This record gives sequence, structure tokens and C-alpha cells, in this order.
Amino acid sequence: MMKEVDLANGTGPHAWFMAEQRTRMNFFRAGGRWEISEVAWLDGQLRGMEIVAGIPIEVDASEISVMDTAGAWVLYRTIKGLRAQGLPVEIAGATPNVAEMLEEVIRNDKPCEIVPPQGNAIVNIIAQIGESAADIAAETVQLISFLGSIFVTLARTAIHPRRLRLVPLVHHMQQVGLNALPIVGLISFLIGVVLAYQGASQLQKFGAEIFVVDLITISILREIGILLTAIVIAGRSGSAFTAQIGSMKVNEEVDAMRTLGLDPMEVLVVPRVLALVITLPLLAFFADIIGLFGGALMAWITLDISPGLFLERLHATLGPWTFWVGIIKAPVFAFIIAMLGCFEGFQVVGSAESVGQKTTRAVVESIFLVIVVDAIFSIFFAFIGI
Repeated sequence: MMKEVDLANGTGPHAWFMAEQRTRMNFFRAGGRWEISEVAWLDGQLRGMEIVAGIPIEVDASEISVMDTAGAWVLYRTIKGLRAQGLPVEIAGATPNVAEMLEEVIRNDKPCEIVPPQGNAIVNIIAQIGESAADIAAETVQLISFLGSIFVTLARTAIHPRRLRLVPLVHHMQQVGLNALPIVGLISFLIGVVLAYQGASQLQKFGAEIFVVDLITISILREIGILLTAIVIAGRSGSAFTAQIGSMKVNEEVDAMRTLGLDPMEVLVVPRVLALVITLPLLAFFADIIGLFGGALMAWITLDISPGLFLERLHATLGPWTFWVGIIKAPVFAFIIAMLGCFEGFQVVGSAESVGQKTTRAVVESIFLVIVVDAIFSIFFAFIGI
């Protein structure tokens, strides 16, 4: 029995196939253009094809003129279904194009699991911890390398001062310093007010209201003034560094700099690092003054401690290192914030989403390291008796 099927519409040679049943063999001949435009029709016809069970099948593909992956998939699926029924199937006469398409489809016929295998919960947690530790170790190595590059570039700039770009330096000093005065001043003032109010409410119970001046002075000058300023700058300027350099990476401007023979470390990193190292001590001093002013104002309102009495007590409390302990920390914090902001900016790859992720990462890492380093400073100063 012989059955021939051909496509009767469209233009050009059509896809067709013919199934012939003999005594000891089923013959399947295919020809024409087995392309995606023919697949809908071929799919319906092949699914309805009747093959006598128990007899081997020979597929003659010599007359197929053109085949794409869609046509190859339909033919391969038919052959695969026949073999699943236990019928031996052989392909004969395949042209190089047909053979290549069939091999491509066979190579990619890899069924995937709908539900991924669920491992042991404890093992998964340990694996995630291990992966996180490996990522942190790799990033630490990269950060140390980046730190070395900054020092090398700074040393080269010190040897050749003409390499320092003064215009970007002044621009970044304005952005991270002058433009940050309002938010730093507001937060410092409010912190001073809160310290005075909370301290007054507690010290009044013991009749020691005057010591609220000691509380405000030591807290703001040694710790809170510089720490809050550094955290604000990390969220404001550190994130800006990452976003700016990350956007340049996405737009391939950093690669363009290298093509022009410019060093991105010298053009992008050094001005930002120096600008923040110069301006953060000044911002910390400004925050100290505004914080003390806020504390003095609230002490005057709640405890009736006059400005003159506040200044007198401030002078008695203020030791030789009380002010300088906070100022000494400022350049270190500034370097950490600028370094991490620029480093994460250079880690941006591919898309705007990466810019957002690295910006968030830079802020979190900067605040974390600032607090860690502040704790180390506190332990060190306590150890040497300052």
C-alpha cells in the first residue's frame, strides 16, 4: 500500500512525504522544502500517519531540498516516536543540509526537569555560606589590588604634580563638600538636640543636669559627629561615585578613555579620593559645631543652662584630644568611602540594573567598614589612654 501526501497551497516546491508498506519493510520518502512555513501542515499529517507495527522502517531524505530546524524537529520527532514503539528506523540519502539540521536537533534534545531537584536544606545552607565566603574572598583580593593601584597612582601624581587634574578635583570638592553642608548640618543639629533632651531627662533624676554638657561634648566630638557625617557621605557621595563610574562603564566611556591613552585611575579615581579626603575633615568640624549648637540650644530650653554656662562647662570638659580624636578619623573614613565607591563603579557590567546593585553594595560596604574602623579606633585610643 502506498500513500502520498503533498501540500497544495503556497508557491514553490512544497513539503511532501510518502509512506509505502511492503512485506518486510516500511519505506518513508520525504521531499520538498521542510521549513517553518510548512510545519503546521506537516505536524497534522505526520501525527495521523499509519505504520504497520513490527516491520523496520527506512527513511529516504534524499529529495528534501531545504530543511530548517523546525522541519528537522518535526521529522526527528516522528522518527523518535517510531523508535519508542520498538520499530527499527534507518535514515538514508540525507543531504549535508538535512544531516546537519538533524544532528543539531538531536544534540539539543535534552529534556529538562520541570521541578529542580531539592537537596538537603542543611547542605544547601552550607553551600550558600561557602559560595558567599568564596565571593567575599575574591572581592577582597580585587579590592586589595584596587587599593594598591590607588597608592601607585597617588605616588605617581605626587612625583609629577602636573598629572593632577585640578578642575575635576575642585568640582568634586564642591559636590561632596560644599553641597553636603545642608544635610550634614541638619542631621548634626538634630542629633545634638536629641542628645541634650535625652540626657537631660535622665540626669535630672540625679540632680546632675550640668553634666549634660559633658555628655554632648564628648559624644559629638569623639564619636557621633564624625560617624554620622561619614555615614551621610557614604550614602550621598559614595553612591554617587559608584553610579557615575558605573554609568560610564555601561556606556563604554571607560574603554574609550583607555583607547585614548588615558588612565581611568588617574582621571576618575584620584580626584574623587583626594576631594573626599580633603573635605570630610572640614565637614566633620562643621558637624561638630552645629551639633554642639543644637545641644546648647536644647540645654538652654529644657535645663535653663545659659549659653555662657554651657561654654564654660564645655571649656572645662574639652580635653586636648577630645576634638582631635574625631578629626583624625575623618581622612581614613573618607578614603574608605571613596575607594569602595569607585571600586564598585568599576565592577558594573552590562546594564542599568547592575548600576543599582553595585551602588547599593557600595553604600552598605562603606557604612559597614566605617563602623568597623571606628570601633578599631576606639579600642586603640582607649588602649593608649586617649
